[in-house]
Amino acid sequence: MTQWAIGDLQGCHQEFELLLQRLDFTPGRDVLWLAGDLVNRGPGSLECLRLVKSLGDDARVVLGNHDLHLLAVAEGFSRHKRSDTLTPILEAPDREELLDWLRRQPLMVDALVGNRRTVMSHAGVLPSWTLDQAAGYAREAHAVLAGDDYRGFLGEMYGNTPDRWQEDLEGTPRLRCIVNVFTRMRFLHSDGRLDFAAKEGLDSAPEGSRPWFQYPRPEGAWDDSPRLLFGHWAALEGEAPAARQDVEALDTGCVWGGGLTALNLETEERVFEPALISR
Repeated sequence: MTQWAIGDLQGCHQEFELLLQRLDFTPGRDVLWLAGDLVNRGPGSLECLRLVKSLGDDARVVLGNHDLHLLAVAEGFSRHKRSDTLTPILEAPDREELLDWLRRQPLMVDALVGNRRTVMSHAGVLPSWTLDQAAGYAREAHAVLAGDDYRGFLGEMYGNTPDRWQEDLEGTPRLRCIVNVFTRMRFLHSDGRLDFAAKEGLDSAPEGSRPWFQYPRPEGAWDDSPRLLFGHWAALEGEAPAARQDVEALDTGCVWGGGLTALNLETEERVFEPALISR
């Protein structure tokens, strides 16, 4: 069995299929880790969603901000933007089956690969959290999104406040902060505040901020040399500069004309499939 981790698909279905061919990926033998944002902006969002769903337990998926946007649009809580490519999903005969499957995906995957703890979320993990804390917070939000009352949260999910994590947060503000960390985080200020405005490369860092992965972690927070996989930040081009060696950036901007990258979780080999069209 080979386990591959792949960054944001964002509807790049043709490149995804070509990459799977290049990897000789075989369902039932191999496993894919997919770092969220399966859909949107690219032309094959419906096909990506159907393909990943069809893999069943051979795919480990986390939710990204574009996946949540799809769910919110489908329920009428967010506007369909000009750049969105979600209409084929919303008009598909298997729409409800696909959306129900999507909302039941977690915000964080945590598993052993060989003897090494490997964690994946779309945007990363707040550096002040231990991995066990992060897993607990991810479960809190997952329980709501996968539950019967998910529409109530989707209707209040959007917003930039609270912009700093505090353990005593409750209700919707607590859930919104958790979801924002796992799906939208890039830069953090020194006091722990999330910056939601800057979305480009490291040179776009607002004054007094750094990428989340450049902050120190609490003593003992990440014992036993775990590895953290994340996507979301195409401008990094698959690099997390000045991060510890246990952080792997996977988003190489296929939808922006870059490509898809697959990381072999056993050998650290990276396989790159270039975008077919420069967008």
